[in-house]
Amino acid sequence: MSKVQRGRENYERNKSQNEEQSNKKTNSEESAQTHVHEFLASTKLAEEGEDRHNHRFAGVTGEVIPKGDSHVHVILTNTDFLDHHHEVGIQTGPAIPVGNGKHVHFVKGITTLDDGHVHQLEFATLIEKPLV
Repeated sequence: MSKVQRGRENYERNKSQNEEQSNKKTNSEESAQTHVHEFLASTKLAEEGEDRHNHRFAGVTGEVIPKGDSHVHVILTNTDFLDHHHEVGIQTGPAIPVGNGKHVHFVKGITTLDDGHVHQLEFATLIEKPLV
């Protein structure tokens, strides 16, 4: 499977998983919010010559999705616009403790195919509840 196909499939799968998780919370008695993380990042460079460029994106993750002894979050957003944009639909890695009961998540993947190319991305979320 090509990177392009993986990017689109990851986006659609994570969008669906995020919607399912939201529906479970809405339809259950345990609808209390857990936590989310802010993120801001830049994609890696794509294309060559005068067309070489990257994109920026920022936002807030979806809520906790339990996974094994940890949890993950879904990220669904668009990049900035530079004559085109890309969609980012990806699941974070598990929680990485950073001290004082706080954690971050590592994220690695690719954007959707737009304008004939994809971008790789690699970043960490910000800590949850930074002021608490």
